[in-house]
Amino acid sequence: METILVQKPAKAEIVKNAKAYVLALLEEKLPAQLVYHSPKHTATVVKEARALGEAAGLSETDQEALLLAAWFHDVGYTEVYDGHEFRSAEMAGEWLRQQGYPEDRIEVVQNLIRATHRDAKRETELEQLLVDADMSNMGRESFFAEGELLRAEWEATGGKTYSNTEWADNQLAFLLASKYYTKAAKERYEEQFKDNIKDQRKQLKKTEKKNKKKKEEEGGTFAEPKRGIETMFRTMYSNHMKLSDMADKKANMMISLNAVLMSLIITYFGAKLGSKTAALSNVGLIRNPIIAVPMGILLATALASVITAILCAQPDVTSFKWLKRSPQIATNRRVNLLFFGNFSKLSLDDFQHGMTEIMGQKEALYTNMVTDIYYLGDVLTKKYRLLRLSYTIFMVGLILTALSFGIALLYKV
Repeated sequence: METILVQKPAKAEIVKNAKAYVLALLEEKLPAQLVYHSPKHTATVVKEARALGEAAGLSETDQEALLLAAWFHDVGYTEVYDGHEFRSAEMAGEWLRQQGYPEDRIEVVQNLIRATHRDAKRETELEQLLVDADMSNMGRESFFAEGELLRAEWEATGGKTYSNTEWADNQLAFLLASKYYTKAAKERYEEQFKDNIKDQRKQLKKTEKKNKKKKEEEGGTFAEPKRGIETMFRTMYSNHMKLSDMADKKANMMISLNAVLMSLIITYFGAKLGSKTAALSNVGLIRNPIIAVPMGILLATALASVITAILCAQPDVTSFKWLKRSPQIATNRRVNLLFFGNFSKLSLDDFQHGMTEIMGQKEALYTNMVTDIYYLGDVLTKKYRLLRLSYTIFMVGLILTALSFGIALLYKV
């Protein structure tokens, strides 16, 4: 009686496969507003988990479970925000079962992921190590930069804006209420963790002083726009970039399709014309010359469609020759110092002067951002007009080709 062996992935291989699966899933399905809980955050948690596991002297099996949990701990964000840990555990279990991973080890990985929930109890060393890795940003110099990403994410997903004072208060409360569980994490992060608490206290005091000393001034100081306005501009920029990328992809698709059609038609006719024997005896075009009509229509359609698609995909840079003659560069409604097509025409001194004006005047700042968005929209309008024309030509050409081919068949009969 033969014994059938089910081959399971090697230990190192299962972690490698998990990495590829998770990164692909996050890139495809993670909402765009999640700027903090990004693939970069997941990769950082995995890196820190590996370092903590090695420092703690984990066995190979436990280290593998820790790394698998680190890779999967945030995949639930692709479907749900609050309580994503539980969905992450479910998704990890589904994938691991497909890989033939042992059921008892799947349960370990799922328990580790659930332990990252804010209300969960962290009882085992593995759970504490994963939580320490997930919260490692508290003990890194990048804490404040990453905190701003989290602030933007919460504002985008929760519909609430935070003032600088509110956010500094929130961050300080979070740091004071948090701790590292394992010895390895304390040795790795504790010093910077304490420094971050001190810096956050200083930052909060400075913010409070500024709020007491001054209220927003119209000019003469660097502009500090409202968070809601910043969110609006950030969203508009993001939408413009996505629409532009979508237009370029559709244009590239039309270019590829029509280039293939043209190559096939030209190759076919070239081969037939190059063979005198075939041209005199076997070519369908000689027997029925009208068949050249649909082929000609298809070739003309492909040519016209690919030309408009190329015009859509080619870079379009707006510039102004009269920039140097404008005395008020920053406040001129038609000048966009935020776009290289404009400021590259200026001297370094003029550009620096203009940027200083922008940073010192709220009106100039908003004027340039609005101008930038306007010209982005102008370029986008041209792209979609050409793209629509390309698709219309292709559709009409296919219809005419089919009709003329049908007529040619009837004529032959």
